[in-house]
Amino acid sequence: MQSNMMNGWVRWCLAVTITSLWMTSSTGPITAQDATAGQAGVATSAAGPAADDPAMVQISQSDLARLVGPRALSRAFRYASKRATPGVVTVLCYGQGQPPSDDDDDKSEEDLDEQLEEKIPDPGIPGMPTPDPPEGDEGESPLDEQEKAPVPDEDLGPVPPPKAPDDPDAVLTGLGSGVIVDPSGLVITNQHVVRGASKVVVQMSTEVEYSAVKIVGDPASDIAILRIESDQSFPSVEVGDSDRLEIGDWVLAIGSPFKLDATVSAGIISAKDRKLRRIQRGRMLQTDAAINPGNSGGPLIDLDGKVVAINTAIASRNGGNQGIGFAIPINHAFWLANELDQHGKVRRAAMGIRLAELNANIAAKFSLKPGIGVLAYQVIEDSAADKAGIENYDVITSFAGQPTRNMVELQEIVERTPIGSTQTVTILRDGESITLQIQLAPLEDVTAVPQP
Repeated sequence: MQSNMMNGWVRWCLAVTITSLWMTSSTGPITAQDATAGQAGVATSAAGPAADDPAMVQISQSDLARLVGPRALSRAFRYASKRATPGVVTVLCYGQGQPPSDDDDDKSEEDLDEQLEEKIPDPGIPGMPTPDPPEGDEGESPLDEQEKAPVPDEDLGPVPPPKAPDDPDAVLTGLGSGVIVDPSGLVITNQHVVRGASKVVVQMSTEVEYSAVKIVGDPASDIAILRIESDQSFPSVEVGDSDRLEIGDWVLAIGSPFKLDATVSAGIISAKDRKLRRIQRGRMLQTDAAINPGNSGGPLIDLDGKVVAINTAIASRNGGNQGIGFAIPINHAFWLANELDQHGKVRRAAMGIRLAELNANIAAKFSLKPGIGVLAYQVIEDSAADKAGIENYDVITSFAGQPTRNMVELQEIVERTPIGSTQTVTILRDGESITLQIQLAPLEDVTAVPQP
């Protein structure tokens, strides 16, 4: 009897927990069909609360299987895929010259070893002289530290489609993916997919095609936008919030790998804040969702069916999926897309500082604690930072009220702030915290601070 009562209590607690989790899950509320499916298995527990308690239910084993385990995950994947797929497109490119060879992805081991060598990223002004190092460093620069990436990054596309017969103007030279983020016809894809194309055609999941009337890209971030037009609204994918993603979250990659349109694969967020050599500005999400050549520009979606990143690159020794893919977070990609759509270019603000990551090696050179901020390794003369009073080897701990955990994060915060605006920057100098006001300049000329 006692065993039966205990079993009834455990079953009641489990039912309440599962019901609560399901009702608040990202896959949407339980439908009427779901709610009535297990009525035959609902019974009163003698060990639970009063029978009229609406939370007091028991669920049969068959209904438990619908709410937990592989079937529940399958339902979540199915929901997200159905919601997002209509807004995912195939991008067909013409006039890019000779299609890339299938052997382009095959690299010798020697070539791979050369690509593994990578210096600490330098988002500063190219060609600027390196300042004298601090006393005691014997001329060694902290930016001379070398690090090795696990494997080189490769473009996911474009994939060369078959040639059209006898008509040079009709030769398809590239194929990638894209995602419609606005019903008016705004498509986000990768710059390397459409680079050099004289004509771009957007193919819907229904195989209806539209010629892009606008093609604008940003090589520094590898984001491009396309504009397509119709008398009717286009199906679009809702934009999510990539800042809320955590390592371990489920995601789905949708695109046209190897010319197979509307292909869906599942994985998780494997890491955040990755930096790739060929993408000068921006940090990446890492995922193990299966993405391959042709996925470039397609969306990475969450279980709500919202786009949270744009698939961009893979780390591979054979040109195919090896479980390491990289995607541009949608919060950054969407800002870039709006800049390209509204202004025809990305307007980036800057302070005029060469930055260095304050990791353990560099922090030790300056007798600082690692991770407390970002090192201002070189302040450009007459730049916005110079005029604000920032000096070489100051540590920037916050900008515009936001803590600066790493170099790429600070770079993103600054460049997305309006040019000419005045912001608060907090620095650490000789152990003292100092707050300064800085008026941001355009990245193209960090000395051209707009007059108030």
